[in-house]
Amino acid sequence: QVQLVESGGGLVQAGGSLRLSCAASGRTFSSVAMGWFRQAPGKEREFVASIAWNGLGTYYADSVKGRFTISRDNAKNTVYLQMNSLKPEDTGVYSCAANSVRYTTVVPRTPDGYDYWGQGTQVTVSS
Repeated sequence: QVQLVESGGGLVQAGGSLRLSCAASGRTFSSVAMGWFRQAPGKEREFVASIAWNGLGTYYADSVKGRFTISRDNAKNTVYLQMNSLKPEDTGVYSCAANSVRYTTVVPRTPDGYDYWGQGTQVTVSS
């Protein structure tokens, strides 16, 4: 079973930056797509970004395009989310997720496209 652990969340001012990390265990990490999602209180979980198994092919929600960057280091079993120019509406619990289909060209952008989830890390952006 794949285990995912997020870190790097915290409280930042609007306009600031934050880098989230997701450390993964499991031998299939390097061959599956990964995604980042976030959820604010009272709201449904929403897609943030995703990346193909080999890092070729990244996708972003319109709300974060140009501000967030997803990347991965398969040698370190880690996926990152660099968040710049943060806005209060970026506040939420950020979770990383792993797909279970190896070497797929399909990179899901919905929660049901992922099979393994981390516990999440809180990101709070103040005005």
